[in-house]
Amino acid sequence: MGAPEQVRAMLGARSVAVVGASSRPGSFGERLVTEVLRSPARPRTYLVNPRYDEVAGRPCLGSLADLPEPVDLVLLGVPDAALDDQLALAAARGDRSAVVFGAAWSPPAGSQEPTLRERLARRAQDAGMALCGGGCMGFVDVTEGLRAIGYLEREELPAGPVALVSHSGSAFSALLRSRRRLGWTLAVSSGQELVTTTADYVEHALDRAGTQAVALVLETVREADRLHAALDRARRQDVPVVLLAVGGTPAATSLVAAHSGALAGADATWEALTERHGLLRVDDLDEMADVLELLCAGRRATVRGPGTGIATVHDSGAERVLAADVAHRLGVPFAELAAGTRRRIGEWLDPGLEVVNPLDVWGTGAGTRELFARCLTALAEDPAVAAVALAVDLVEEYDGDESYPRAVLDAAAATGKPVVVLSHLSSAVDPVWAERLRAAGVPVLEGTRSGLRALGHLLALAEPPEPVSEPRVDVARRERWLGRLAGGALSTVESFALLRDYGIATVPVAVAASRAEALLQAGRLGYPVVLKTDEGVAHKSDVGGVVLGVTDEGRLVAAYDDLATRFGPKVLVCACAEPGVELALGMDHDPLLGPLVVVGAGGILVEVLGDRAVAVPPLDPRRAGRLLDRLRLRPLLDGVRGGAPADVAALVAAVCAVSTVAAELGSAVAALDVNPVVVSPSGAVAVDVLVVSG
Repeated sequence: MGAPEQVRAMLGARSVAVVGASSRPGSFGERLVTEVLRSPARPRTYLVNPRYDEVAGRPCLGSLADLPEPVDLVLLGVPDAALDDQLALAAARGDRSAVVFGAAWSPPAGSQEPTLRERLARRAQDAGMALCGGGCMGFVDVTEGLRAIGYLEREELPAGPVALVSHSGSAFSALLRSRRRLGWTLAVSSGQELVTTTADYVEHALDRAGTQAVALVLETVREADRLHAALDRARRQDVPVVLLAVGGTPAATSLVAAHSGALAGADATWEALTERHGLLRVDDLDEMADVLELLCAGRRATVRGPGTGIATVHDSGAERVLAADVAHRLGVPFAELAAGTRRRIGEWLDPGLEVVNPLDVWGTGAGTRELFARCLTALAEDPAVAAVALAVDLVEEYDGDESYPRAVLDAAAATGKPVVVLSHLSSAVDPVWAERLRAAGVPVLEGTRSGLRALGHLLALAEPPEPVSEPRVDVARRERWLGRLAGGALSTVESFALLRDYGIATVPVAVAASRAEALLQAGRLGYPVVLKTDEGVAHKSDVGGVVLGVTDEGRLVAAYDDLATRFGPKVLVCACAEPGVELALGMDHDPLLGPLVVVGAGGILVEVLGDRAVAVPPLDPRRAGRLLDRLRLRPLLDGVRGGAPADVAALVAAVCAVSTVAAELGSAVAALDVNPVVVSPSGAVAVDVLVVSG
């Protein structure tokens, strides 16, 4: 799949109309004209404004209707009040695309009247036009040599391997103007994405051989299915995607009815998107710049497996400990050095310095360049080391000493592995030497945390992409449950039956509508039992609707009478599960991505602990296992204090079963809450379940 033809026409336009062209200094129309005329591609450019006969020494036409041909791209540098008419004219003429820079805001004229944004989107869609914006800063296609922006940018934008799509105009501008060694194939400020979305731009970027990385600054997800397809393609092409996500998503409507929605939380969209596609998710623009600089340098980490990681060389014991502390918190591993590497380095260090990774090299200061270069090179030659960093403050040296930067250049020339400078204080970096190093292909990472996180992302890229498995649909089972769900809400017993039909083991359960029936069912199941109200209460534990450990008939009678008095006569009598680790499994509908599988700490602490992970289905056992590995409680499943390990394979199968429910039943199930699932050495058993019909 490639980008639509209209999108290709927009981003590589050979003919452009600037509506709102102006000669007034500093005006938006003047800047639009200036930038288009600076385009290296030299597109045929028509200037339009009835107030002028000439702009920038070129003829200026009174209307789009006066143009001699339909154009590839119309730049609408006009007030919001004129947008609808101008886009209508462009659509009628057969122009292929447009950029709406204005916010295009207007209050609805009435409950039945479309807003300005809706009218613009409809006009463009009906005409088959691509539309960038509204509320955007435009785009720069560096590969094609087209500048379609409404503000002045540096005369020569650096070409390189990164395609940028940003919902934020400020982030778009900041990244383009960064002093970092970043280069672009395409940079788009996409704004509101009324018609053309992130998926279109990513597909277009991936159509080009020069795109080796994609950077996304997103506030929301539009056209989720198409974005999934584009990100899947990026992974197949081994093009890393760096994501800076701004803000969470609205709470799903099912949150009120099922714990799974609350457990997923506001960040679920971004977490699930990241997990699904192996995105490199960053927390801020500084981290994004560090990651992109590493990617632009072109050296990838190829070493992976147990004991592998980064190696760092320091000139300060305190900063060495700082790097170790921060890396530990971030989960960035240091490589386990081979004995031979330690022996070699030990021969060069001053007495009292220990050969460990991270490595403090500073002693007397003699022969600094040679010593640091040899240590960096020796570390790079170690088979467990994936990337090497000279972790020093690259400050301006007033005595003219150039030992550190020259040492790292020597090391970079001696190895093909990534070699970087990791500075702990961005405001102290010597800009002259930073630029020299970057020009030589050595990234300069500007911050302990952001730099280490960037190196962690580089390590992640050493893992080969994994295919996404397609769900197997049991047509008969799907039709059976879709038909039942269409008939109204499931009873608790039916909900348990649904779980068993999808392969999730449950405790034996029976319904009773009287004290005598409750006694009968408890005797059949065998004491001890659990008694629960079955009078339509969603979260029974929250209101005292569950009685645990009912060990005999006397206690059952007392428990039943209490529940019947407070809630009504209908109860569930449940067998007790074997003791084990309690988890919660569920499925919730994210408003942007659709169904999500949720797994986390279970029981009454499901929302209190906040220990959870989410993923976009379908899940195979490999991805389900990795989902569990992200939980803080994961070590409990392996057994603690001499306890037997739980049946993790059974839990993985249960997670996959919830994924299958999502795949087969879709929106017919608004939410699924299986809480708790008790995982013991003998299996994973669902103790309670809530199914919310769609």
